[in-house]
Amino acid sequence: MSGFLPDQPGAEVRVSPNFGPRRDTLRPDMIVLHYTGMASGAGAEAWLCDPASEVSSHYLVHEDGRIVQMVRESDRAWHAGKSSWLGRTDINSWSVGIEIVNPGHSLGYKAFPKRQIDAVIELCAGIVGRYSIPAARVLAHSDVAPGRKVDPGEKFPWKALFVAGVGHLVPAAPIKPGAALKAGDTGADVEALQSMLALYGYGVEISGIYDRQTEIAVAAFQRHFRRRLVDGVADNSTIRTLHRLLASVEAASVKQSRQVS
Repeated sequence: MSGFLPDQPGAEVRVSPNFGPRRDTLRPDMIVLHYTGMASGAGAEAWLCDPASEVSSHYLVHEDGRIVQMVRESDRAWHAGKSSWLGRTDINSWSVGIEIVNPGHSLGYKAFPKRQIDAVIELCAGIVGRYSIPAARVLAHSDVAPGRKVDPGEKFPWKALFVAGVGHLVPAAPIKPGAALKAGDTGADVEALQSMLALYGYGVEISGIYDRQTEIAVAAFQRHFRRRLVDGVADNSTIRTLHRLLASVEAASVKQSRQVS
């Protein structure tokens, strides 16, 4: 492919050869946000367009707010890797991937500039509008690949997106001393926690055992929705925040059903 017109107005185009057809669908129904985790935006852009890398993303958002499209939204970019959400495993086929320039945790993780986040918001809003993507399906790479990935990380300003009408968020419940579920615990309370995580979308086996998989999923949840403390321990704040999210999804579903009827 020598070139294409950008799906997002104002985006630059730099074609990556690393893509293929979407499988089982022609339309994405989620957005997955990443950070690049490389020393420079230019280096990340080159890597995503290098055939040897075997990775790509639909978009890259530079620190100065420039948006570069590398794969058409109608095609399948290679950004999510081994991942899952709500039982679905081929996340690449069902998503639009957005790489956000940031060195990441291993190279001096830093705050995301406002102009960069403004561009991410505009881009996400465009994609949501084109495909009617539900708010709860604007996700972090760490949500769909917990443990394996931690991006875009706890410094990513999810609240700024939510205030602008992008993504799903509720006020995190305050952190207070008290009992908590943690690694090694068993029983009905652990099973209920796992059930709630799975209902929201995380890949957790409902076993009633607070195993490593559960700990990783809880940390991923905290990294997105309760960023003040990311420790993999399901304290009262974590559980209450998860309850609030699920209640919000249910309320939105009921409202939509009433509008349709």
